[in-house]
Amino acid sequence: MREILYLEIPTPDTASVRNWLQTDFKPANGEKVLTPEGFRLRTPAGTTNASEAIPEKLPSELSVFVWSVQRTTYLKVFRWADQPFPGEGQILQRLATEIRSRFPHHYPEPPAIDLSQQSIFAALSSVYPLTVKYFQKMPNGEYDLKRAYWWEQRWREGVRNPQQPRQVVFSHNRSTEKNFPPSPSSSPTYDIIYIGGALGVIHAAVMAKLGYKVLLLERMPFGRMNREWNISRDEIQSLVNLGLATPAELETIIAREYKDGFNKFFDANNPSKLRSPVLHTPTVLNLGLDSEKWLQMCGQKLQAAGGEISDETEFIRANIDKSQVIVTVKHLPSQTEKQVSGRLLVDAMGSASPIAWQLNGGRAFDSVCPTVGAVIEGGFESGVWDSQYGDVLYSHGDISRGRQLIWELFPGADEELTIYLFHYHEVNLENPGSLLEMYEDFFTILPEYRRCDMDKLVWKKPTFGYIPGHFSIDSSDRTVAFDRLIAIGDAASLQSPLVFTGFGSLVRNLERLTTLLDTALKHDLLSFQHLNQIRAYQSNVSVTWLFSKGMMVPTGKFLPPQRINAMLNTFFGLLVDEPLEVADNFIKDRCDWLTFNRLALKAARKNPTLLLWIWELAGPRDLLRWLGNYFNFGRHALISALLSKWFPRLLNRIKPWLEPRYPGLWLRLLTINYAIASGKPRSRNQVVKATPPTLIQKSEARILN
Repeated sequence: MREILYLEIPTPDTASVRNWLQTDFKPANGEKVLTPEGFRLRTPAGTTNASEAIPEKLPSELSVFVWSVQRTTYLKVFRWADQPFPGEGQILQRLATEIRSRFPHHYPEPPAIDLSQQSIFAALSSVYPLTVKYFQKMPNGEYDLKRAYWWEQRWREGVRNPQQPRQVVFSHNRSTEKNFPPSPSSSPTYDIIYIGGALGVIHAAVMAKLGYKVLLLERMPFGRMNREWNISRDEIQSLVNLGLATPAELETIIAREYKDGFNKFFDANNPSKLRSPVLHTPTVLNLGLDSEKWLQMCGQKLQAAGGEISDETEFIRANIDKSQVIVTVKHLPSQTEKQVSGRLLVDAMGSASPIAWQLNGGRAFDSVCPTVGAVIEGGFESGVWDSQYGDVLYSHGDISRGRQLIWELFPGADEELTIYLFHYHEVNLENPGSLLEMYEDFFTILPEYRRCDMDKLVWKKPTFGYIPGHFSIDSSDRTVAFDRLIAIGDAASLQSPLVFTGFGSLVRNLERLTTLLDTALKHDLLSFQHLNQIRAYQSNVSVTWLFSKGMMVPTGKFLPPQRINAMLNTFFGLLVDEPLEVADNFIKDRCDWLTFNRLALKAARKNPTLLLWIWELAGPRDLLRWLGNYFNFGRHALISALLSKWFPRLLNRIKPWLEPRYPGLWLRLLTINYAIASGKPRSRNQVVKATPPTLIQKSEARILN
């Protein structure tokens, strides 16, 4: 018996597909014999039927059947003989064509609702019944579901109006602009105003400890999180280096440190050479943080250093002139507007940021990971999961309704588990990506992923968000700044191309961003030209975007269902055979030029069709863009090799003379130095040493040396 066709049919209504196969599909020849899940197609001369025993010598028949997993329908056709069935090719082509026409891709979106007339639960119950059911079981579930709905609407608005995004940043010349809002004072009240209290408060606390007067604006009640954070010990060390936390304080926010993380992709439908064992990554995302406790700690440190927090306050607009930025905000409980002024505005609003959409027009984000999940306090049966282990990347099925779904699981305090479901997605006008549709998937297929009784689980809170990405050819390819305005975190597409951890990427680059921003503020280098240099671009990260591109199903396109899992297993199978530090460096954005090329060549030898698959997914335009990335990666590697030994020492010697005389040039050279130093791989025996808290001047000196 031989498999001759495998299709993904993008609908959860398997019964309708089965009924269509049995009643509407008319093969060109052969006799249909109905079976419980499809039909058998046999030659008219055959005498067997569905109820008879199959003889030892198989007749010339085709078996067509469907099944459901991941809220998706799949179809396979098997041939029961060595020789092709009469007209087999035409039958398969006709079946594929007609079933695609009858069950095309469909990209549903949340309905428009009026919450003044009904609750969010009542408004969505008919469309997302399981989502409503389980959000009702969560503390603050109504508020959180409203938040998820709001975030999806905001994301869709940005995607569908890329060329004319809503203008929220205005530049004015006070001498000619009559309608410029009056300044709250003759000089800026704050040095820095942050919008966004998740990733924003981490950076804000560091800058406040350096002596800057900081205001943090947060739309939600401060300290509330819709995402959990995981990181590793070597990455979190930068928080100690910058003096934001002591080693003892960090231990209090670590909810769990697990022994090992697993990476495994479904391979039941892959040929044997494209199957791979589990990839173990014990030092990747193996610290589960108590994110709300960490935010509260950062908030306390911010306020202790003289900073201020204004929560439940929504950003409306920013007006910028030569001396300051005036921010108009609305206090949501009272619905009153006010204005605050500062020297610099920092956008940390993430993917919902209207500033990011305005600054980058049609290319604010090239990709996104719609991510949903929950923190579960208990309810799993004993033996379902050992809390000493985590799932870093895992799939339990093939392409599902045009998406390759991937799970993450991280142990937390006591019996807590944080579970995510996400997929890599190319931003598309017709198909922006849906959080609520993903949540309906999550609550339906969680028992397929981890054996459980959904009604026995104890739900603590949901976790969700859009994690964006941008495929930059070079360091100037994306706008992250305006005069007196700069973006950080997800708003700047600061993320890892593989695991898409915006938190990890920010923490890894925290010293770099802080040192450069401190230099700009000290010398009042707050124009677009200077601030746009302050970014965490890495050429080794930009070249790996093709990897994440290979996990995105183009909108409206049908791929062989097993295709993306085959690609993932090809590459992760190579990492299994490598020393542990190779996978660790790759996932943490530390892959060097030689290692990247060596792995790419090994992948091409192992699976020569990989290049064709990438061509089909990326297309000629994106492959040309990637070649620009690749050549830039090689150029950067060469420059780094030539400069890394002597350039930092030179900067250290000339700093006392150069910085006060030519601060703009000093900022540029410091930016180059960071670009040379960033993304360096770590050896297996490299030990991260805890250092005492330092101010930015000591951190800068350490980097230069």
